[in-house]
Amino acid sequence: MSKQYHIGTAGAPWTEVEKQLWYKSQTIKRSYNELVVKEIKELSTSCDIEQYGSLDYLAGKYPVFALKNKSVDTSLPTILITGGVHGYETSGVMGALAFVRHHMRQFTESFNFVILPCISPWGFETINRWNPDAVDPNRSFYDNSPALESHLAMHYVNKLSANIIAHIDLHETTDTDNSEFRPALAARDGKVNHNWNIPDGFYLVGHTQKPEPAFQKCIIEQVQKVTHIADADENSQLIGVDIEQFGVINYDATSLGLCMGFSQAPYVTTTEVYPDSKNTSEQECTDGQVAAILGVIQYLKSF
Repeated sequence: MSKQYHIGTAGAPWTEVEKQLWYKSQTIKRSYNELVVKEIKELSTSCDIEQYGSLDYLAGKYPVFALKNKSVDTSLPTILITGGVHGYETSGVMGALAFVRHHMRQFTESFNFVILPCISPWGFETINRWNPDAVDPNRSFYDNSPALESHLAMHYVNKLSANIIAHIDLHETTDTDNSEFRPALAARDGKVNHNWNIPDGFYLVGHTQKPEPAFQKCIIEQVQKVTHIADADENSQLIGVDIEQFGVINYDATSLGLCMGFSQAPYVTTTEVYPDSKNTSEQECTDGQVAAILGVIQYLKSF
């Protein structure tokens, strides 16, 4: 258990006053336009780019984009890739863009691709888990979502005429989960915070309603080629959840409002890399995300 968060009163959920105090304490730390939008535009020769909405906040207007392969063949299944649902999880954003840049075109004879590389751009700029309203987009993928980031992404994907066979959502687990984000969550909700053991390495979160263990295993085997997989703790768990197999746990993504749970795709997973590990690097984390996408493709091409 950690000390009381610096905003709010122990045991009392935040009101709008505390949420505004939290918002005013956030600062811009990097540029979405320079690090993400600029790279998206540079990919225009290899994919089609669609702006699917705009997030208009006091900090500014943030356009959000989807990337799709050119010459879509509607007879082919579609793979959905999402990143930056939590804006601070950098390798998810960079991994999605790296896949488009280096790999996507070689698979377009078998699949269509829909890629939303950075769903939460304000979170990306402030290196934050929440949006400016102190709402977690990755607990908000449901009807009448309180997070505009989640609403826009769902609305765009759900109106596509696409047979989405798989959805991979790219995430990270970082030391700031325990030092900042879990304490903030407990304070916001008026609860007692309990930190979790942060796994050292890559792992997957499957969906309890459609776990598809062979699918998850194929992804883990691909990622193992470029970065290490997290071992379970002494309780055979990762982040307090029993492991289903090496490097894999399961959540009920739909009931929790997780991004991977909003589509009807039969094959879904959420990646988690650990960028704070002494045994990895920023580039290796990005490579691990790309390898996970390639694992999805390898599994789907096997049948």
